[in-house]
Amino acid sequence: MSLPLKILFIAVECAPFYKVGGLADVVGSLPRALRALGHDVRVALPRYNSIDGSAYQLSPTGAPFTAYAGREPRRTEMLRSDSTGVPTFFVWDERYFNRPGVYGQPDEVMAFVFFSRAVLEFLRGSYWIPDVIHAHDWHTAFAPAWLDVAGRRDPRFAGVASVFTIHNLAYQGVTGDAIWAFAGLPDRRKHLAGERPGSINWMARGIAHADVVNTVSPRYAREILRPEQGAGLDALLRQRRDRLSGILNGMDREVWNPAADAALAARFDAGSVDRRARNKRALQRELKLPRSDAPLVGMVSRLVEQKGVDLLLEAADDLLAREIQLAVLGAGDARYEDALRGLAARHPRQFALASRHDDDLARLMYGGSDLFLMLSRYEPGGLAQMIAMRYAAVPIVRATGGLADTVVDATRSPSAGCGFTFRPYTVRALLGAVDRALKAHRSERKWRAIQSRAMAADFSWTYSARQYDRLYRKAIRLHKRQG
Repeated sequence: MSLPLKILFIAVECAPFYKVGGLADVVGSLPRALRALGHDVRVALPRYNSIDGSAYQLSPTGAPFTAYAGREPRRTEMLRSDSTGVPTFFVWDERYFNRPGVYGQPDEVMAFVFFSRAVLEFLRGSYWIPDVIHAHDWHTAFAPAWLDVAGRRDPRFAGVASVFTIHNLAYQGVTGDAIWAFAGLPDRRKHLAGERPGSINWMARGIAHADVVNTVSPRYAREILRPEQGAGLDALLRQRRDRLSGILNGMDREVWNPAADAALAARFDAGSVDRRARNKRALQRELKLPRSDAPLVGMVSRLVEQKGVDLLLEAADDLLAREIQLAVLGAGDARYEDALRGLAARHPRQFALASRHDDDLARLMYGGSDLFLMLSRYEPGGLAQMIAMRYAAVPIVRATGGLADTVVDATRSPSAGCGFTFRPYTVRALLGAVDRALKAHRSERKWRAIQSRAMAADFSWTYSARQYDRLYRKAIRLHKRQG
């Protein structure tokens, strides 16, 4: 049996402490699955002032230490929480983290670089040095960059390997090249493919400097090698394709469990799917839709271009002509919210919009919708389709990225299908998938079989955690070979 590893996750989101998107779910769940395999896994995060320190029993780890912002020494504190079962460390700095949210601040790139520098400085004075630092998305790309260009000459860090996970290639952290000096990195640096002159692209830096790179689904790892989805970094990714792989995100089956979910009007399992009808009625009441046996189609999503909201709007009238009810939960771009409100005003008995983030309502949407839409232009991993299947809401998805890796089309594979898929990003293709789903829905026997297969799909973290175990050991071997 292989020896356990010491692994440090470094990220700017982690459920339950702070969540904006799927990144937080991964950083909140994967460490627990790795610890179940015997690894010593810890997590490092910024300490935003919106995190309730008393709720998570945050306590100082010791005396303040010095971390650098450019050449400025700053008195920095490290706090710790063990409330989730995973030792989680929080960097506190008055200037950079005394803010309610993580994204959208004008100095966010500086804040993220400072955060990563502070974590490494804290490790320098710690008895615990990881075998692997696992950095997530561009926000923490400084860590693998520093380990590559400077850490190999530092006795404390020379043996530390790095893994860089791309959760969404479209967000890259591009800024002026003065950030390199602010980061305290050596002056010499080579220009990277896809990196504009006079700028630093932190996503590119993570890809170029990490020992291994992975994405959150096998399909997405292949898709980003092509210009259509490479977001300007496909050439760099092709250069490093021998270090690139895809590992499908998992789902925390304890967090997402319809048999124990307090947000549902009626809890259920695979043997009591009929109880979902109470959730549907509760959802209709909540959204002020009239009670109806018509198929209820749900969508829980950020309302941004990536998620296919434009396709939904283009197809909306044709969809509603099929005598369905349609419900959307989410917030995002004002133009999409306004257009969806207009749709709700025109079709108050068939369409409802809840333009907010609401975890309890999202759970009721999963537990009460008959069908669940995910229309993404691209989808690195996706979690919502997994949750929908766990809650017996049959997904209709565009076959891209992690959606293609998880949803088997019930028309093409009658004995294995757990949803319905379409490939072209067109109204015609979407409506075709919807029509196939509605036809299946009219047969109770077929529909129950599809729901049963969907609920039986195993997207737990156990399998993915073993793949990450192998990825960490590969990173260590490659790091030693280059050392």
